[in-house]
Amino acid sequence: MRALHTLRRRAGSILVLTAMMMVLMFAMLAVAVDLGYMALVRTQLQSSADAAALAATWDLISGDGLSTPGNAVPELALARATAEQFAGLNHVSGVAPTLADTDVAFGRFQYSSGGAILNFDNPSAYNATRVRVRRAVGQNGEVPMFFVRVLGINSCPGQAEATAAFCDNFSGFKPPATGTGNLAILPFALDKQTWDALMAGQSTSDQSAWNAETGQIASGADGLAEVNLYPQGTGSPGNRGTIDIGNNNNSTADISRQIREGVSEADLAQLGGKLELGPDGTLQLNGDTGISAGVKDDLLAIRGQPRVIPLFTSVSGPGNSAQYTIVGFVGVRIMEVNLTGPMSSKRVLIQPARVEMLGGIPATDGVQHSYFLHSPVWLVK
Repeated sequence: MRALHTLRRRAGSILVLTAMMMVLMFAMLAVAVDLGYMALVRTQLQSSADAAALAATWDLISGDGLSTPGNAVPELALARATAEQFAGLNHVSGVAPTLADTDVAFGRFQYSSGGAILNFDNPSAYNATRVRVRRAVGQNGEVPMFFVRVLGINSCPGQAEATAAFCDNFSGFKPPATGTGNLAILPFALDKQTWDALMAGQSTSDQSAWNAETGQIASGADGLAEVNLYPQGTGSPGNRGTIDIGNNNNSTADISRQIREGVSEADLAQLGGKLELGPDGTLQLNGDTGISAGVKDDLLAIRGQPRVIPLFTSVSGPGNSAQYTIVGFVGVRIMEVNLTGPMSSKRVLIQPARVEMLGGIPATDGVQHSYFLHSPVWLVK
């Protein structure tokens, strides 16, 4: 009888212990479910922040002025509205998140800083957006919990932050890391003096208009002045002309190929694998102080398309022995080509144009070496 009583008591203890273990297991399962849910929410928060930062930063590119470089302030209100829109398109736990004023910041990302630190001194130079998306008390509400409510935890906060940026100051170019495509660089050089005058509004030529919607060029003004890339022999700082990006004695066939197809990896290999300004901010390239009529059809074939051309400050030597001192790079669009007739009528008219470039080498010396060029936007944090 005593043995039976002991057996029953032990069986009861085992049942109680089993029940406790089951309760504990269910509690752990409940916590695991809610932890898994919060991990999903954090992913959704990050996706929302990433999308908002990327979209808003693209607006910083499209919002700056072509006609007033260095003075135009990006349309920050438009970029902020875009951040709001894309954050809301990416729901977080079933809620379209909204952004507080303090959740969006624009600034200048320095590629030499090694981190996503923004500088806010010069709004006209902003190239980055930092976005924070929150589920918190007072901003979109905390994330409701499920099973851990039995532990008194009804909701949990969550947030994610993303910084997107683009580079708009290049000291040179190398083959794109993707290994696809050539560099859209024309083998022509324009003197910096003429470019600076264009940027200062001293050029009054505005004969052609680019229509971005139709992708066509028409006669008439569009608010963007043009300059003549064709060498006119006007003196200082030297005749414009072609430059050798690759072989020091580029033939007309080489020039034609680079006009139509861009600068290839094989071309860059002859320059050490890249086209880059040196520590003193200059690059010496051989060239020819002239533009052959033989490339007329090639130039007409890319009329209207955005391209990069180097700027030079001086040129020494005659003809195809000329040495150009390259100091920067600019984005342009060829608007008109006429390489026949008297010298006074020959022209290759260009105007500023934004050019998106892969393979750009960010400048880290604090000096602006390029204008109207930008990389794609990507997440830096």
